[in-house]
Amino acid sequence: MNDYIAAMRSMVGHETLLTVGCGAIIEDEDRLLLQKRTDYGSWGIPGGLLELGETFDMTVRREVEEETGLHVKELELFGIYSGEKGYATYENGDRVFSIQIIFRVKEYQGELKTNHESLAQGFFCRNDLPEYINPHQAPFINDWAAGLSLPIIR
Repeated sequence: MNDYIAAMRSMVGHETLLTVGCGAIIEDEDRLLLQKRTDYGSWGIPGGLLELGETFDMTVRREVEEETGLHVKELELFGIYSGEKGYATYENGDRVFSIQIIFRVKEYQGELKTNHESLAQGFFCRNDLPEYINPHQAPFINDWAAGLSLPIIR
């Protein structure tokens, strides 16, 4: 967990915190990389929270490498997501309002690897996505599947 988030939680308990997340729509041909997370058992894109002093691209590069073992090359803005769908309550009662900055990646290096955060990883076609998508990430995954024009601002 991000040290900043832990420090804020020690002061505000479960009250709603504003967070900024960065994620990657990693494409291989016309398929999307998804990972099945160990914490919720749902499928989603690699990504995580912006840490103090980081840029958006630093965050997404760090998170992708940590979660998949891949090193991303060029980043293209896929979308910026905010609004009512940004509210979430975690199993431990922590509440957040999250703004998500999502990038599209078409070039990367490395071999996929799983770690303590992911049970499985794989590339999926638009019309053959896994059944249980992380509900907080469904908007970006569904927008990718629909082939919407970029960047998406919601």
